[in-house]
Amino acid sequence: MKSLVCSCAVALLALSGAASAATAAEATKARIDMPHARTIALHTYPGKIVKEELEKERGGSGLRYSFDVSGSKGTREIGVDAVTGKVLENSDESQDND
Repeated sequence: MKSLVCSCAVALLALSGAASAATAAEATKARIDMPHARTIALHTYPGKIVKEELEKERGGSGLRYSFDVSGSKGTREIGVDAVTGKVLENSDESQDND
């Protein structure tokens, strides 16, 4: 019964489109490395990176670097495609986001 509940929870998360941390195997698919992605993010929104991660998320190649950048106008989330380097997200970061 416990494994059925876990399986259902995993399936629901997959269907919800929520971002999840990339595995080591998925990370090898990234053509853009973290330092280059940081440069792209800081060019998009100058400031200080306060959080960064490589995650699976819908849009683009499905693998993106996500940065929370604290700047003069608040904190923004900048998403950089890990395969193409394209900026996929540039939005205000609300306090309740992870």
